[in-house]
Amino acid sequence: MTATNTPAADCQTMQQVRAEIDRIDRILVALVAERQGYMDAAARIKPSLAAVRDEARIVDVMDKVLAAATVQGLSPAIAGPVWQVMIDRCIAYENRRFKALRETAEAASAAV
Repeated sequence: MTATNTPAADCQTMQQVRAEIDRIDRILVALVAERQGYMDAAARIKPSLAAVRDEARIVDVMDKVLAAATVQGLSPAIAGPVWQVMIDRCIAYENRRFKALRETAEAASAAV
C-alpha cells in the first residue's frame, strides 16, 4: 500500500493502480460516512416523515452532481447511477432514523 499519490497516467503496474484505487476508496468511505451524518441531522430536524423524501431536492442534487461530474471529467454514465443509488439508500436510512428518533422520544415522554 502506498502513501503517495501516483497519477493514473503515471501508473506502470497493476499494483500501483490497485493501491491508488484502495486509497481513493478509503477517502470515499470517509466522505460517504460524513454524508450519512447529515442524514442523521436531517432525520432529527425534519418535521415529518413525509418531508424525508423531497423530490425537488433529489432533482437539485442530481443536477449539481452531473454538472460537477462534467467539470471533473467523470462520465455521467457512472455519476448518475452511483448518486441515484446513494440518494435512494440515504433516503431509506433517513426514514429509519426519523422513525427511531420519534419512537425514542415517545418512549421517553411516556416514561415520565
